[in-house]
Amino acid sequence: MQALGDATALVPNRTLRHLIERWLSAATNLPESGADENPSLAALKRCLLSDATATAAKIAALEKVMALASESDVGRACMLQQGFLCVLLPLVFRAAPGAQAEELALQCVLSLMPSNPAAPQLDCLNVLKKEANLASFVRLLERGSGRAKAGLCRLLETIATAGATRDLALIVAASPRVWQALLPLLQQQDGPASDPRASEAAVRAIAAVCATEPARGSAIHHGVVGALFRHLSWWAYGKGGGAVSSALAAVEALAETEAGRRAVARAPGATRVLVRHVFMMSSTNDGSEHAAAALLAVCRESRAARSEAVGAGVVTQLVLLLQSQCGARAKAKARALLKLLKSR
Repeated sequence: MQALGDATALVPNRTLRHLIERWLSAATNLPESGADENPSLAALKRCLLSDATATAAKIAALEKVMALASESDVGRACMLQQGFLCVLLPLVFRAAPGAQAEELALQCVLSLMPSNPAAPQLDCLNVLKKEANLASFVRLLERGSGRAKAGLCRLLETIATAGATRDLALIVAASPRVWQALLPLLQQQDGPASDPRASEAAVRAIAAVCATEPARGSAIHHGVVGALFRHLSWWAYGKGGGAVSSALAAVEALAETEAGRRAVARAPGATRVLVRHVFMMSSTNDGSEHAAAALLAVCRESRAARSEAVGAGVVTQLVLLLQSQCGARAKAKARALLKLLKSR
């Protein structure tokens, strides 16, 4: 069976639209709009847009959007085509954090969001360029539920990677309030963050932001390096899954800058943490590759880091990595690091 790729790129024909509207007409809790006898996508959209719609009716409409997005790729495509993302996003940032309608609207946004970073519909995210909306985003990131925080981190990840939101990504990366709300999701005094979904989503968002070179200076300035290493040190070897690989990818990206290398060298225990992750027993060696690359960048400029890495057992880790089925880039970084350590 051939994969369809991004299903949100589908454009429903008239028959499919009719079937979608018949499905919507099964709802009995949506108000009629104008002369429409049955609710349709247009009526559903008007219900969400109207300030006069009662909260209960708006929640029912959001539940219908969520159900249609979950049950039908064609339904998702139809709602995207009719501009539902631009309708839903303002609802997310309208009221106090924790309100049912706002968090449900966020889940609807995530369900409709195209996976293709080049999708033109992602331009709707630029609503966060408005200061009031960005302030609401930060409040929800600080005080929302764990599920809401994870969802907002997914939005951040999309903003950092989408072509339509490049300017917004720089605005977000330069905002001290965003970092102040985001970094605590990675840390907790007694161990890993209490909500793993929010913690892992925050790590992936930070990795996406740090992949963009202009954002790295701001990330380093706001303490991302220390927060990443505290996060990595809380996970037992291999236990963190994809979040560990993303955290190491962020460290590697930051270590490409002089300020980032200095920050890694100064972070307590950072070299030992990287050494521990040079050889990782996982289905992929992405984390190992990132750890070896970050170590290589730091050790090239710091004799103390080289000595600490050797003392932490990096040579054994590198040999194990070279003997594993790692990729060509990981092998190249491992060989380069071994050569550097021999000449120390």
